[in-house]
Amino acid sequence: MKIKTKSSKQNLAFRIAAIAILTAVTTVCTLIVRVPVTPTKGYINLADVAIFFTALTFGPFTALAAGGLGTALADILGGYAQWAPITFFAHGIQGLLIGLIFKASGFENRARMVAALILAFVAGTLFMAGTYFVTAGVMYGFAAAATEIPGNILQNAAGVIIGFPLYLAVKRAYPPIAGFRW
Repeated sequence: MKIKTKSSKQNLAFRIAAIAILTAVTTVCTLIVRVPVTPTKGYINLADVAIFFTALTFGPFTALAAGGLGTALADILGGYAQWAPITFFAHGIQGLLIGLIFKASGFENRARMVAALILAFVAGTLFMAGTYFVTAGVMYGFAAAATEIPGNILQNAAGVIIGFPLYLAVKRAYPPIAGFRW
């Protein structure tokens, strides 16, 4: 039997607190800007900024939890409760993929980091947009679902364009943050 030390309990407490705070940040980013997509009754938002930042800064598992929970909570609070399970899945796995791909880059080699960031963007976009496309296609028809694709790509591009520099700024301002990846 493994005995938990004070430091492992503190580490667990920090992880839980970080997930809770980042879930709230993701919820706010999702709700603060909402551009409706009429054919599917969905909306474009800034959730991916928080998801990219979380995945790059705190790692894949924190991004899975905070990205999935934060966006699903935003759907519930924003009147889109029927989408919450799909949103949880789409954005949770998106955060996990981004975090895993970025983690594999090694963080120190700039060329590998940029390549991993591009690959993470593509994988995250394909998974999230693909999940919504299939779901909306079944619900509203695939022609209507296709109208969301450009917005989902734009939403992910905003995630990279804002989330990556934010990650770099936080990493520069507080270097020990690199030890908080999970």
